[in-house]
Amino acid sequence: MFSQVICYLLPNNLKKTTRLTESNDIMTTEKLGLKECVSIALGGMIGGGIFAVLGVVAQIVEAATWFAFVLAGIVALCAGYSYNKLNSISKNPGGSVSMIQCCTGNTRLAGMAGWTLLFGYIGSMAMYAYAFGSYTVGFDIIPDSLLGLPARPLISILIVLAFLGLNLMGARSTGTAENIMVGIKILVLVAFGIGGVWLGFSQEKISFGLEQTVGFGPIMAAAVSFVAFQGWQLLFYDRESIKDPDNTIPKAVYIAILSSVGIYILVALTTLSLAPMEVIREDPERALAVAAEPLIPFGFTIISLAALFSTGSAINATLFSSGYLAKGMLSDHLLPDQFGSPKAEGIPNRTLVILAVITAAFTAYGSLDAITSFASLAFIIIFGTMSYLAFRQRKRPQFSSVIPAVGMIGTAAFFVLMFWHLYNAEPETFYSVLIIAALVITAELLYFERDVLKRKIIPLD
Repeated sequence: MFSQVICYLLPNNLKKTTRLTESNDIMTTEKLGLKECVSIALGGMIGGGIFAVLGVVAQIVEAATWFAFVLAGIVALCAGYSYNKLNSISKNPGGSVSMIQCCTGNTRLAGMAGWTLLFGYIGSMAMYAYAFGSYTVGFDIIPDSLLGLPARPLISILIVLAFLGLNLMGARSTGTAENIMVGIKILVLVAFGIGGVWLGFSQEKISFGLEQTVGFGPIMAAAVSFVAFQGWQLLFYDRESIKDPDNTIPKAVYIAILSSVGIYILVALTTLSLAPMEVIREDPERALAVAAEPLIPFGFTIISLAALFSTGSAINATLFSSGYLAKGMLSDHLLPDQFGSPKAEGIPNRTLVILAVITAAFTAYGSLDAITSFASLAFIIIFGTMSYLAFRQRKRPQFSSVIPAVGMIGTAAFFVLMFWHLYNAEPETFYSVLIIAALVITAELLYFERDVLKRKIIPLD
């Protein structure tokens, strides 16, 4: 992980306590294969985002919603290429933190990126837990309150704690559960999408909205939908739990991104063909479930159940992988020691507990609109940064200059238009995001004012 890099920075008397032994750094449980990796990546992508974001995107570009997902998918694919290529030339392969360290030699910047990502992942998990609670209380058999407490926040907290327990059991339990949950939700969504497209064509209701694919609208909608395309990069923090990571991770990244784009296109075409825009505007989170009613018996219930599996698997995958990100940062002293021990086998239990507790607090009391908007912007920034770093390596024969450039330009456009959308459509969220960003940056700057982080790191050759 990052420990080999930081050893160059520390005094000799600290190297012994920082360097991890082979037996401690590698989990003794069975490693995750390609199937589990694709499941984890898809679980992080096709989560609460598709259910919550679909209606919001549809309000911007209506029938051209599918095109917005294509644009966001292209930029995500370019970022995935950049991640894979940068890892292939790195002496210390890993995620964004490792790459920023190696390519810029700036440990403070790398640490701040790590903190920003962790905050983004916590916001994403809080959104997934919120969606899980909302869909659960939508069933008639669930009362409005449980044990004298509002049902939605209580259910959201309980599902976070349930997946905390699952992750404490280890990587194999997490991978197996992810296979089951991802398999169920993809089966339902693909069947819904194919059936809906067939019904739409047979009733001549399918509209591609080609007249709405021009202008800034689709780009702005793609920026809003970008939270639905984060999750694949979580695999880069799971290297120590993956079998043959140098070959498995790149394959899983490309398979997951392309699969999610295909599923989003099917779901978008079906929803915009079968659900009236009036319904989508009134209740965007339920748009997909409403579209399923005329298609299949008990369609609303089936899609709502799929939403539970979808948001649950997203919590599971994100908690699992962000735990490994935090462990790598602990190895490099980029997080306080109280966050856990980097010498633990697998993810430190204390790290998982802290991440889960903060997530539970946010999903119960936080402003989820502001947190998830900040998370989207955080992922846009990080993906753009990785594309820029890959573009800087374009003189290497194994690097393309075009693909990282597309990712860099795309994320820059997304960032500007996302802020423009929030400022005009959601001013309260806009100012909340600015406040959250200011608080996070302030905390990061205060933490990283330490002598050890002022030393230079050995960059890439």
